[in-house]
Parts: sequence; structure tokens; C-alpha cells
Amino acid sequence: MKRLLIINPGSTSTKIAVFEDEKEIKREELVHSQEELKDFSAIMDQVDFRKEVVKNALDKMGYKITDFDAVVARGGVIPPIKTGAYKVNDDMIWQLKNKPVSNHASNLGAVVGSELVAGTDISVYIYDAVGADEMLPILKMTGLPELKRSSQGHNLNIRANAIRYAKEHGKELKDCNLIVAHLGGGASIALFNNGRIIDIINDEDGPFTPERAGALPMVQLCRLFLDEKIDHEALFKRIRSHGGFLAYYNTNDARDIEKMIDEGDEKAKEFYSAFAINIAKNIGKLAPVVKGKVDAIILTGGIARSKSLTAEISDYVSYIAPVTVYAGENEMQSLALGILRVLNGQEEAHTFEKVLDFEKDYEKNIR
Repeated sequence: MKRLLIINPGSTSTKIAVFEDEKEIKREELVHSQEELKDFSAIMDQVDFRKEVVKNALDKMGYKITDFDAVVARGGVIPPIKTGAYKVNDDMIWQLKNKPVSNHASNLGAVVGSELVAGTDISVYIYDAVGADEMLPILKMTGLPELKRSSQGHNLNIRANAIRYAKEHGKELKDCNLIVAHLGGGASIALFNNGRIIDIINDEDGPFTPERAGALPMVQLCRLFLDEKIDHEALFKRIRSHGGFLAYYNTNDARDIEKMIDEGDEKAKEFYSAFAINIAKNIGKLAPVVKGKVDAIILTGGIARSKSLTAEISDYVSYIAPVTVYAGENEMQSLALGILRVLNGQEEAHTFEKVLDFEKDYEKNIR
């Protein structure tokens, strides 16, 4: 039996869970108030605070760190790496502390995990990090050489459900062509070929979502930016966290939209259909990359719990391939199952090398 501690830091909380093999034994969401966080000017300033919070929670649960075979942390936003497992090492800690791609709460996971196991021989891992990049170079090209399409997305949940589909159908992931759409506060739609995510449409160039504006008419966006004299930070906030559902209906909960529809609101019904069509169109964009040879389309994420929405999306895209729905975001379980495969010898963990110059050494960890 392998016992794992899972650590998943968010901006205002730290989720932890204890797994014994594939079974979740305990879970707790440790919420951090604004008062507790107000004195930390940078994300990494929170390491000691978060470590103590996790230690105290483990004490209350009756565990000490030496009770675990491994610690698994949500992967942070580091320079592009392969999908799968990475064993946390000094290079990764240096990268997260000194030169991450961006400052995000998930960067804390590996660092807090390493602090917790200091002085023991327990290993810390990350799995399917946001920074994973397997996109084919040709698919990153845009009409301006200065701009490239991003490979970032909800890799953890997307890949876990692709692996699940392959297993349930008696196949290896490398033998499946799959399109997986993660639908939550943001969205990512990924194409699997030969076991890799060779293309992904994220919420920079994809559908609008509960919080994201998604792809926008470029000329109109430029005019809005210039005419309203919106600064970069305000524009970024508007399209990344105040777009989509929030911009139209001041809610980021799909259930609120569905309630309006049930009450006879025709505008809300039209809006929700536009949401479904946007998702379907972006699923369709990926099929030509594998010349239409798609084995299945998978809908996952929190909003995939909506039967009416998944039915409407399926109606649009089922001509491409059969549709399977795996509702919910099973991040903690996905982290646990990934590292169990490593500990049981089914997968091998990669080694991270620090990147000093993003431009020059961009692909160091994915070669």
C-alpha cells in the first residue's frame, strides 16, 4: 500500500488530501483569509505560512510527514516541460523561486512539499503541470512572427480523462486520437495523437467561458483598447476574469443561467446556445489536424455536469466522433493516480533542468 499526500495550492486556499493507493482517505480545503495573506507581497513569501498550515492540518488528521511514501504537488507555471511526472529537484525549486514563467499560487506546491519533507528521504513530485508543452511547432505559428499560440491549458484533468478513456476501452493512450474539452471557469480543448497533446485551444483563442472572454474580434479589441484608453492590466483583467458569463449576467455559475432559461428567459437561452456553439466550433477546429480521424470526443470539467449543455454540444460534434462525458474536475485524484503509476513502475519520472534564458533554452525540458 502506498500512502500519498496531495497538495494543491490556490490563490486563497490550499487543498490537501491523503490517498492510500487509489482510495482517497481524507481531504480538506484550508481557506486563507485576506487578513492572513495581506502582508505577503509576493507568492513565494507565503511558503512558510502555507507549510505550517499544512503541518497543522496533518497533525489534526493524525499524520506526520514520515507516514507518507511520497508527496504530490500541483505543478506550477515553469518553462515548458513534458506531460507526466517530474521529481522535484533543486533546479525546479530554483526556477519556481527565482524565474517562473509567471507568478501563480500553484508555484507554491513543489516548494511547500520540499520544505515539508526536508531531512527525510521522501520524494516530492509534480504531475501534468500547466507548463507542459507537446504542441507541434507548426501549430504554434500565427500571422505575426512575434506571436505564438500558447500550449498552456488544464493539462492535469484533460490528460487524466484521456488516460481513463483509453483504459476503459482496452487501449493505450498512444493508440487513440482524442479531443478532450475541459469546461470550467476557463476552458481548454486538447487534441491527443500518439499519446501526446499535439494541439490545444485555450481560453486565449478559444470559446468564452464563465469568466473568460475567449477569442475576440481583433480589430474591435484594438479599437476598444485605444478608444477607451484601457491600460494593459485593466484590459487583461477584463478579458481574463470579467468576461463571458460575468460580462453578460454578472455570474460565473452556469446553474444561474440555466435557472433563467427554466423561467422562460429567451435571451439567456440564446446566450447559452452561443456558449455551446462556441465550444463545438473549437472542438471542430482540431479534427483537421488528424485529418478527421478522431476516436472520441470527451467533455469534462465542472460545467460538463450540465446535461442540457453537453447534449447540445454533442448534437453539434457527434458527426466527428462519439462523445463521452466525464463530468467534474478530479484534480486531487488525477495527481494521486499519476504518481501511483510512477511508484508502481508503469511510468518514469522526468528530470527538470533550470532555464536561465527562456528565449534561448525554451525547449530544454521537452527535448
